[in-house]
Amino acid sequence: MAAAAAASPATAPSSFPSTRKAALLSVRVPSKLRASAAAASADPPPAFRSVTTFAPATVANLGPGFDFLGCAVSDASLSLGDTVTATLDPTLPAGTVAISGITSPSRPRLAHRLSRDPLRNCAGIAAVAALRALGVRSHGVSLSLAKGLPLGSGLGSSAASAAAAAKAVDALFGSLLPRDNLVLAGLESEKAVSGFHADNISPAILGGFVLVRSYEPFRLVQLPCPPALDLCFVLVTPEFEAPTSKMRAALPKNVALGHHVRNSSQAAALVAAVLQGDAALIGSAMSSDFIVEPTRAPLIPGMAAVKAAALEAGALGCTISGAGPTAVAVIEGEEKGEEIAQRMVEAFLSAGKLKATATIAQLDRDGARVISTSSFE
Repeated sequence: MAAAAAASPATAPSSFPSTRKAALLSVRVPSKLRASAAAASADPPPAFRSVTTFAPATVANLGPGFDFLGCAVSDASLSLGDTVTATLDPTLPAGTVAISGITSPSRPRLAHRLSRDPLRNCAGIAAVAALRALGVRSHGVSLSLAKGLPLGSGLGSSAASAAAAAKAVDALFGSLLPRDNLVLAGLESEKAVSGFHADNISPAILGGFVLVRSYEPFRLVQLPCPPALDLCFVLVTPEFEAPTSKMRAALPKNVALGHHVRNSSQAAALVAAVLQGDAALIGSAMSSDFIVEPTRAPLIPGMAAVKAAALEAGALGCTISGAGPTAVAVIEGEEKGEEIAQRMVEAFLSAGKLKATATIAQLDRDGARVISTSSFE
């Protein structure tokens, strides 16, 4: 039987891709989540026997919005994201979570790299946090995870697992968690992998563009994008892993005042562009990061040439997605998508000696959602 998350995880072995200390801290529920559970008068009854959810990929930072801006992206087949099925499991101790299976249809080897210990798995950590936030004490839950995103790609792989798991557990018990508490449950998982920043997990759960205004107090701002804007993203991922920890270590310790002012103005322009539905300005602002991209791009072979190739082919803007190594170009409509994708793939190969794959995605306005349920017989 798969390992279950016990009430006291202090003796759990470390196999999650983070430090032991961070992994153990990841199951401590924030005060807001504890308050939510304490407010419940009794165990919430399950609404379904099982729930299957999908959470999309995300593009964090968006150039100048380091650690506070992000958006969700997906394709029509929902292959660009992760899927989780949460099922009531009477064989488990009450109030615990187990991972019954992990698959990766497009990357079979990936499934073997992920721990089935729920305290060392992004989906498991988020599910534990959601279960405790809901105050569930009478039921155990097993998870089945289908990974659609590669690890270390800069597409929010860990956030997609966490978002799908938190959403599945919440839906299993009637979708009771407020928006921010659902994000905080997923953020507990993110904290174990790449630090306490919500620019991936927030859009993965909420969809669209999200601005993280503050953490203390926790404040999110969803940026409504005009429905008529047909914003597309060309995502080109080379065969090269860029661990978030390594990419964060490369960041400058001090920032020149002029660069701070320029980045602030570009981030503000990006927010205004989203609200106005101005695709050209979105692309221009995304391409104008003077602090983070210049330090990370040299660590991704061929990245500078890939950006240049995208812009020359007609992209409105191009930058590094999250910590990389995925390069993301923004376009309006899909007409130029294939040509731009091909030019970017060629640039990775010629300038970086890296093979790469390309996907053309749309802005995902829905975020984590239920895609199927199984009722009690």
